Amino acid sequence: MTTLPPSPSGVGVGAVSSGPPPADSPRSTPPPQTVGLERAITLAAVTGAHGVTGEVRLKLFGEGVEALKRYRAFNRGALTLATLRDDGKGGAVARFAEIPDRTAAEALRGTALTVPRSEMPPLGAGEYYHADLIGLPAVSTGGETLGVCVAVENFGAGDVLEIERPGGQRFMVPMRADAVPEWGERLLIDAAFVE
Repeated sequence: MTTLPPSPSGVGVGAVSSGPPPADSPRSTPPPQTVGLERAITLAAVTGAHGVTGEVRLKLFGEGVEALKRYRAFNRGALTLATLRDDGKGGAVARFAEIPDRTAAEALRGTALTVPRSEMPPLGAGEYYHADLIGLPAVSTGGETLGVCVAVENFGAGDVLEIERPGGQRFMVPMRADAVPEWGERLLIDAAFVE
């Protein structure tokens, strides 16, 4: 998890990355989805079948295989994890109880594996989940309305927030305490970092 000093508002929401993403990972965190009335967090995505017995290859969006093993059911109980192992390339290979063969595994290609936000581990002070930041309004320390956070990216040097202004223009700001001194109900961005 990425950790920053506690938000002055005392509402520090936390992170999901622990260093640079694997080379084949997507540029940004997948947008949050909804499970009923609760937000769903995407932890991985099926990239294709692995072998002929129903295993699938996974692209991981969180902290690796061990973090994914905390969960047994995904997608509102539609998929039950039977086995999971590291693929040695930054991804994973999984078998789901409901997937009996390669044909069924291939049909899962592109499926996002989600869990309800309430099932995620609790966060410490200064921690945030990327999904909690996406969609937050952003304002500057000078009082200017900046727009909305539309993505959290990591190019290897730490998380970067992508803010979309009301007119559609976008700018990026590092998710560091000097640039984003407060987050929770909104993102407060130091005016010196506003483009």
